[in-house]
Amino acid sequence: MPHNRITRLFNIRYPLIQAGMVWASGWRLAAAVSDAGGLGLIGAGSMYPDILREHIRKCQAATDQPFGVNVPMLYPDIDKVMDIIRDEGVPIVFTSAGNPKTWTAALKRSGITVVHVVSSVKFALKAQEAGVDAVVAEGFEAGGHNGRDETTTMALIPSVREKVDLPLLAAGGIATGRAMLAAMVLGADGVQVGSRFVASEEASSHPAFKQRVVEAEEGDTRLTLKELAPVRLLKNKFYSDIESAYANCATPEDLKTLLGRARAKRGMFEGDLEEGELEIGQVSAIIRDILPAAEIVRQMMSEFEAARKQVPDLF
Repeated sequence: MPHNRITRLFNIRYPLIQAGMVWASGWRLAAAVSDAGGLGLIGAGSMYPDILREHIRKCQAATDQPFGVNVPMLYPDIDKVMDIIRDEGVPIVFTSAGNPKTWTAALKRSGITVVHVVSSVKFALKAQEAGVDAVVAEGFEAGGHNGRDETTTMALIPSVREKVDLPLLAAGGIATGRAMLAAMVLGADGVQVGSRFVASEEASSHPAFKQRVVEAEEGDTRLTLKELAPVRLLKNKFYSDIESAYANCATPEDLKTLLGRARAKRGMFEGDLEEGELEIGQVSAIIRDILPAAEIVRQMMSEFEAARKQVPDLF
């Protein structure tokens, strides 16, 4: 496909970004996606600073293509994380779950391209004001931590496009080339894809979790824990425990106690499918296989091009 604002911004072949998902997005996945023509992201949210440094260096050794790091700003050691990113010469940073003003200027002074993830027009405008180079508008279909307003991708993308002039990436519910085309028709310049890459051979998530993702059916995920940080989960025993807590009028403190520590690691990285937190998007219902990341990119772009050629025949 011809270059557009996203491919030029990141110096990549396709406007397709692999999301920086906790416990799934290590250096192997990021390098594989970047080598295939997309933009791979290392997910710093599940890494101690020294582990992040190791992943960055291994990714640099594995690919000569651009890659980035996703940094959820609600996590601890954020200062150390940003120092490592600058010290190791990472060219692109995606920030989320925090105020973009906190780090955007400092990162850009270091020559880093900065993208911020938002779930509403209000936050997209704040990101633009903060000076980011692009925004990701993520609909509530997405897995993991999510927006409270439950705005779908189809509603969010044209709303953000109307108000924001920056390069725009669509996220949430995108796992096919047809969905990618639809998002771009709505006004996005490219897409960010998470759940489809969880079910990849290179994802660092546990094989049992990957298998559970490909077995998911319609209605198997729910957005919950809005009082803490909204998160979309596959239904399992832990999810049932959350529902029971709500039925018993649990307070936010009760929910924090139930959540405990390392619940996501337990589910997605260690493979505890009953007691772990299993973060994944609604689009898991149409994911049916675990493939090499390069094949996922190839299939999506092939379907995108085929669908684009079919559009004139629809009218």
